[in-house]
Amino acid sequence: MIPLPSDGSVSIAGRSPGLAAETIEAVVTLPTFKRPEQVLATLASLKAQRTARRFAVIVMENEAEARDGAKAVIPSFERGEMSGLVIVAHERGNCSAYNAGWQTAILHFPNFRHLLVIDDDEIADPDWLERMCRAAETLGADIVGGPQVPVFAEPAHARWAEHPVFAPPHRETGRVAALYSSGNLLVGRHVLTAMGPPFLDLRFNFMGGGDSDFLSRAAAKGFVLGWCAEAKVHETVPARRVEADWIRARSLRNGVISTLVEKKKRAGTPLAGAKVFAKSLALLAASPLRGAVRLARTGSLATALYPVHVALGRVMAEFGYANEQYRQPEKN
Repeated sequence: MIPLPSDGSVSIAGRSPGLAAETIEAVVTLPTFKRPEQVLATLASLKAQRTARRFAVIVMENEAEARDGAKAVIPSFERGEMSGLVIVAHERGNCSAYNAGWQTAILHFPNFRHLLVIDDDEIADPDWLERMCRAAETLGADIVGGPQVPVFAEPAHARWAEHPVFAPPHRETGRVAALYSSGNLLVGRHVLTAMGPPFLDLRFNFMGGGDSDFLSRAAAKGFVLGWCAEAKVHETVPARRVEADWIRARSLRNGVISTLVEKKKRAGTPLAGAKVFAKSLALLAASPLRGAVRLARTGSLATALYPVHVALGRVMAEFGYANEQYRQPEKN
């Protein structure tokens, strides 16, 4: 009998035969939503991992009706080509899918040390899993992030790779002060048990940023963060994501998330709200100068506008603005 969260939010759609859950050292969680072909490509890259570690994959289907992603990957599990589980996260939303997978990992695999995350629009390098696990162990890091290398659908869009929306937050392997994304991530089991479910705040379900909030809270608890520059995943970037309105919306959203995360971090301290708002106003006032510096350095107007849009997003969050890009995934 497979233990599951008791609220009915998760169900098992498929599993590999003879799964020896107690022998698994690492669990890879892979959320998917309406991308059956892409999730198959991601799964193929996980099958090709070069490692002696015993690992399992949990695919979290977040489209509970058609379940195209689950239907695509289940045969690989049932034939024993991939070790692990396919689950359905019945509650829609980015955070709900992650929470379902992470909780299932905790409940079903009693001895895993490392939980890794990869998205269904990403392809892992063959040594990705081994490098992430080794980085955690050699750096003494509780959480490790890695680069999401953009692969643009149109080769001419490669010039966007250094835009802040796509560029990695760190360049060199080592301990770092902050991480922001779960798109390429390792989290120690002990971190998950200490943070407790729900791991990602459901208020970020359709906006994104639940991962950034989780990482901020984990750092505040004293967990050590690291970065492994060599553990790459390659992220497909459709042409839609280099259009000006998408870049602007994502930049504003990043500002909104920054305000919400900082408010949670300062909660309970004197004048917390006033301090966050004052910082947002200061960043807005400084953003034209910061943008001008970026323009002189890069020659890119879009890159120059990024700090302006982020600062605007921070201020707009104070008045209830929330750009929930994941409400309409076809436009994301």
